Amino acid sequence: MGIFDKKKQAPAPVATEDMGAIATQASKLVERILEVGIDGKGSFDSAQKVADDARRRRSDPERVVDDIIGAHLRLAAGNGFVTGLGGFVTLPIALPANVAGFYIVATRMAGAIAAVRGYDIADPSVRSAILLSLIGADSDDLLQKVGYQTGGRLANLATERLPGALLMAINKGVGFRIVTRMGRSTLSKMGRLVPVAGGAIGAGLDSYLLKKIADGVRDQFPFKATLTSLPKDG
Repeated sequence: MGIFDKKKQAPAPVATEDMGAIATQASKLVERILEVGIDGKGSFDSAQKVADDARRRRSDPERVVDDIIGAHLRLAAGNGFVTGLGGFVTLPIALPANVAGFYIVATRMAGAIAAVRGYDIADPSVRSAILLSLIGADSDDLLQKVGYQTGGRLANLATERLPGALLMAINKGVGFRIVTRMGRSTLSKMGRLVPVAGGAIGAGLDSYLLKKIADGVRDQFPFKATLTSLPKDG
């Protein structure tokens, strides 16, 4: 029998099942990083509290943002995002705790910066924009696929009242990209690092990735007063 024999075509349904499993993982990931990363849980402070505490220490808003970024870089570099989050970081999905912890910390950092710059991080549109900041340049492609024209920065999306179905598609898309990205070669590489790094991705890599996200958030979420004075494509 040849390779195109009907009996040899069984793997197709498996691929569909795999995609369904990934979609489920993506939804769970997004729920958890929003729940813990923005709203906080237990001793892990919310993004709003982080922003408020930082503002009490500084009068210059840019220095406030610097402090928020610096604190989260230290948290990542010290592997504190796993021990600090405790049981909250555990996800019933195929991601190591340190990876889930990284994205929770990155989400809180992004949310705190957005809050300092005048965005309501309880607003669903703002929360979706914060999630998009986690995937960097891939955000434009994702928004095009769900049928939304960006019109410039993610902050433009954050200032609109978007339909719930669109926001759900965006959130799920972010989770899907994180899960699939981490589920390919990266996860296998990290698995080999566990005995050496004690379960951490590696302080240098964590800091580098978190700094990239921070730079993107600073650019994508200008002070809201500034944003409203610019053209829509600004």
